[in-house]
Amino acid sequence: MATPVWFAMRDGVLYVQTLGGKVKRIRHTARVTVASCTLNGRVTGPAIDARARILTDAAESTRAEAALASKYGLVRRLYFFAGTLRRLFRRTPKQADDVYLAIEPAG
Repeated sequence: MATPVWFAMRDGVLYVQTLGGKVKRIRHTARVTVASCTLNGRVTGPAIDARARILTDAAESTRAEAALASKYGLVRRLYFFAGTLRRLFRRTPKQADDVYLAIEPAG
């Protein structure tokens, strides 16, 4: 299933942030395919086989967040702030917590 995500590279690792509910398949198998795409998910580049792992170490999660914050800066903070406001005004329940993934080439 193609899913556009926030991502950033640091030390040869691709860090991704996504909702916890979206990682069910990764809990079963670490195999993923990564490709560049548009905001709508239309693939624009070659696909690469890789392995993903869910980050459970707080220090590595902090590195992932720092890489994402460095790459996207204010735009990312505004996006998440807007989401918080939407939930408050619509009185919708909080979604599953965000999860960080580390993705490395399969090999």
